[in-house]
Amino acid sequence: QVQLVESGGGLVQAGGSLRLSCTASDRTRSNAYMAWFRQVSGKDRTFVAALNSYGTPYYADSVKGRFIISRDTAVSALYLDMSSLKVEDTAIYFCAARRNEHPYGIPVAEVSYDSWGQGTQVTVSS
Repeated sequence: QVQLVESGGGLVQAGGSLRLSCTASDRTRSNAYMAWFRQVSGKDRTFVAALNSYGTPYYADSVKGRFIISRDTAVSALYLDMSSLKVEDTAIYFCAARRNEHPYGIPVAEVSYDSWGQGTQVTVSS
């Protein structure tokens, strides 16, 4: 496992933007995938977006066209640029990493990732 730390959450009005960041403690570890999940109180974590080792992104339909996932490999950082935020985007956002390749492409299941951050709260007000 690698330690992940998220930052950048906060309170924003609907239609606004936020940038989330995630940094990894072990810069020597290469990850096949890095992803963002989110969790609403009382519900399971759901997939938001992911990058494979080639930098190819994949998005949940609910955020496609509004969120952009990116990375800076030099500093082992992962980002999520969120725009046109909606009230329903309110959640705790988690960064996740998976070391090994997945046989069926970019994994979207929570159980497929071996490292997690502690989460950062994003609240979108109407």
